Amino acid sequence: MLFLFQFYKNKKNGIIISTLASPYVSKQKCLTQKDITKMKLLVTIFALMLSLTASPLQAANNEANPFAEQKVVLQISDPNPFKQTLILNVASNIIKHYGQDKVDIEIVAFGPGLRLLLDGNSNQSRISGLSQSGVRFAACENTIKAYTKKLGYTPKLVPQATPVSAGVVRILELTKQGYTLIKP
Repeated sequence: MLFLFQFYKNKKNGIIISTLASPYVSKQKCLTQKDITKMKLLVTIFALMLSLTASPLQAANNEANPFAEQKVVLQISDPNPFKQTLILNVASNIIKHYGQDKVDIEIVAFGPGLRLLLDGNSNQSRISGLSQSGVRFAACENTIKAYTKKLGYTPKLVPQATPVSAGVVRILELTKQGYTLIKP
């Protein structure tokens, strides 16, 4: 059934709500200030319930493998290409040892280490392969803003990179969730 609501202000009695249930039936009710307060409360409760249902969905997306036996966060904050390759090797070796289904890995890049996740990086094919194995890549938005200010344009990231507000904060969140921090 279709319901359309129209609101009219009435100086004497408050707000008049006109409900149109169909083209042939129409009802009007004058809303008092008490009714308006109740309506605001219901809308607030509904919005709160909606936001609470979104939180578990976001948490599920943040953790690729919630039943993993090992949870690892790898930090890359070094501009050295050797260290960038090393971090990818470590992720690959962890997957080989435990198996793809038994490990959850996230690589967090910030500061000069963000270069690992810039589009055109020589390790881009390895990043793609590790992503297909379930490894997630987080890029620090603070560093992206600093790069943008310095370069005069926003650097393009590899498609597998997910921006996070702050790399260090992301690492702290993951360690609170039981992830082991490794910084090769």
